[in-house]
Amino acid sequence: MEAAFARTVWQVLEPLHAVTYFAPESREANGAVGLRGFWMGYFAARAAPLGAVPAGVVEAVFFNFHPAMVRRAIPDAWGFATPGTVLRARTEAAAGALRRTTTALSAADEVDAADEVDAADVMDAADAAAEIVPLLERVVADADGAGRPLFAANRGLPTPEDRVGALWQAATTLREHRGDGHVAVLTAEGLNGCEAHVLFAACADVPAGILRDNRGWSAQDWQAAADRLTVRGLLDSGGRPTDRGRALRSHIEARTDALAVQPYRTLTPTEAAQLLGLLGLLADRVLTSGTIPFPNPMGLPPRHARA
Repeated sequence: MEAAFARTVWQVLEPLHAVTYFAPESREANGAVGLRGFWMGYFAARAAPLGAVPAGVVEAVFFNFHPAMVRRAIPDAWGFATPGTVLRARTEAAAGALRRTTTALSAADEVDAADEVDAADVMDAADAAAEIVPLLERVVADADGAGRPLFAANRGLPTPEDRVGALWQAATTLREHRGDGHVAVLTAEGLNGCEAHVLFAACADVPAGILRDNRGWSAQDWQAAADRLTVRGLLDSGGRPTDRGRALRSHIEARTDALAVQPYRTLTPTEAAQLLGLLGLLADRVLTSGTIPFPNPMGLPPRHARA
């Protein structure tokens, strides 16, 4: 299986996972258990599989956030809601969001012939989950958890009894597997969290403010990171990526894909095509629901730009 498969599957898994950040169901659930504000909800819900860890642990595994941004939420969040309470709330809310955004899948939904999926057989998220979850769980079980703390913590959680909740949890576990590997590659290339964003924004032509403001970096932090990248020959004096900078960015993405594809090799080609087809149906419905904004700080491309 080629590494490119890992990028394609990320593009259809990420929308399913990302409802936990943007869907009203998830924001309301975080508030209902006592978490205060969007960012406390974000940090607590995403870090909850690790337990009631201190801020330093969250800073390390989340990597690209300014430490001060993390410390405004953690460890205070655990005084408002225990990790167990947060985990139950996040799964139920995400499952509800997926049900809402993927309702009424029908034969009118388009599926590429290569996906080998009969769209008429996929009527809603629960039906799709019955086919998808066994495949994803095999992939999760086959993955190597060494050096992947968020993946390993999510894999260790009980499987939700609700089928759609189980789908969301499996998607989230594999999303964190890719993310942990991406952090490992970035750090191996000597990039810190802010520098990684500056290079990405320059190479992908993403508005800097979306990344900078959503990760807690100041304009001064951003400029200092850009200056360091310029000294390394990765940006020119105008903040544009050099050939060397673009080459490094391409290497980082390619290496991330190569690390992420390993567990999917447990699937046969037919199973891999089936998985992409079903996930693609659900992802397209989530994306067309307007729940996820574009552009976004995750770097997720819009539906029409998907590989």
